[in-house]
Parts: sequence; structure tokens; C-alpha cells
Amino acid sequence: MTAYAVAHMRHATMGPQIVEYLHRIDATLEPFGGRFLVHGGGVEVIENDWPGHLIIIEFPDRQHVHGWYNSPPYQAILALRTGNSVSDVVFADGVEHPHKATDVLEESTVPDQLSLEA
Repeated sequence: MTAYAVAHMRHATMGPQIVEYLHRIDATLEPFGGRFLVHGGGVEVIENDWPGHLIIIEFPDRQHVHGWYNSPPYQAILALRTGNSVSDVVFADGVEHPHKATDVLEESTVPDQLSLEA
């Protein structure tokens, strides 16, 4: 199942270390089949507040996203980002298609009190 590294970069100090990180990250993604789907750019805030940038990197599966993040080449540049930015980062699985919103109600992680009967 496709997996994603998703980051909400709330603040970044655009200095030489972030620039170096940007120059080096692509080479760390390639061996793991990673590719940017969203990388900064303009966001249109519809609800609440969204300071910063959104980054979404797609990988073939969760094993590949973990392999990339823990790889020596990525670990070698990680401090360039973390020392110069404030970010929230998660790994998330994609969905099998066809997918409906109610499919999550069948997953074991959904609290028992939730149901289709509202």
C-alpha cells in the first residue's frame, strides 16, 4: 500500500543549512522510490490557520518510507532541517481503491461508540 511522509513545516530559517538540505534530499529519495507530491507552494487556508508549508512525499509502501528516513544518507542531512525549522512529521498509509469515507468505521482503531447510525 502506498505510504506518505507528510510534514507541516511551521517555520524555517532559510539559510545555508536549509539550502544544503534542499540540494541533497532528492538523492536520498531515489533509492526508496520517493517522490514529492506537494512541496511548499501556495496553500489556500479554508478553515482555521495554517502557518508554514505542506510537504507530501509518496513512497511505494511503509517499509520504503521507513527505509528512507532511517537511511544513512538521509540521517546525514536531517539535522540541517531539524536545526533550522519547526516541523510536524508523520508517516501515513494511503487507501485501497475504491474507498469510501465509511470504510474507516470498519477499522479496529475506531472507537466503539462511533457508528453509521447518527
